[in-house]
Amino acid sequence: MKLSSLAIIGGSGVYSPDLLEQATSISVETKYGKASVLTGKFGGRDVFFMPRHGEGHRSPPHMINYRANIAALLELGVKFVMATTAVGSLNRVLGPGTLVLSDQLLDFTRNRPVTFFDGAEGRVVHVDFTYPYCPNLRAQVLRAAKQAASPLVDGGTYVCFEGPRYETAAEIRLYRQMGGDIVGMTAMPEAILAREAEMCYIGISMITNFAAGITNSPLAHTEVLECMKANAANLRSLLEQAMRTVDTLQVCSCHSAVQGH
Repeated sequence: MKLSSLAIIGGSGVYSPDLLEQATSISVETKYGKASVLTGKFGGRDVFFMPRHGEGHRSPPHMINYRANIAALLELGVKFVMATTAVGSLNRVLGPGTLVLSDQLLDFTRNRPVTFFDGAEGRVVHVDFTYPYCPNLRAQVLRAAKQAASPLVDGGTYVCFEGPRYETAAEIRLYRQMGGDIVGMTAMPEAILAREAEMCYIGISMITNFAAGITNSPLAHTEVLECMKANAANLRSLLEQAMRTVDTLQVCSCHSAVQGH
């Protein structure tokens, strides 16, 4: 198999194997466990699609084997990752159906393995995470959005919550005070593991609902899936244009994030 350097990680409501031609499901064995990956082509380019929650969406956010997922992509030669997520909005200006290209993160997860460097390597590694989403890849995706005429909000702080329950209204008030714009359950530790794996990583989030307490409506996962389905065409258009135009030959500081440690 020819190695690819581009991958899409899909979350709730984003599974689209038909996005790729000649799609084939493979299982990649890593030291952290197995991960399922779809390999195929788009416009003649080799692309990987990883269902974040596993085949059949069986793993809840707090139980996803993030290390196996990223390690599998690394094993396959991936250097550029476009991750999609479903999120709630902390801002009434950002309504359901809005696509957000985050530029910052607040991590409120608690019980997830957060690093590849747990001491077994005989060294301590502290990776720079000032900008958790690769600025270079973000710029390329923003250009792709303009080319595809796909509305995309440039920037926003993603608050990552442990889950699997939804947040309380008080928690959402706190996150808003801290500068959060959107809230989800899967960006961490995925983003930091991608940085430790020396990958360029960005997150495209689809707002599917207002977060707890923003409106009087109760939260339900069916609402998330329905909104994703209704707005899938916009997300797909953006991903297709990005797959056409992202320069996977570009050298980035992300590709040497661990060097020197």
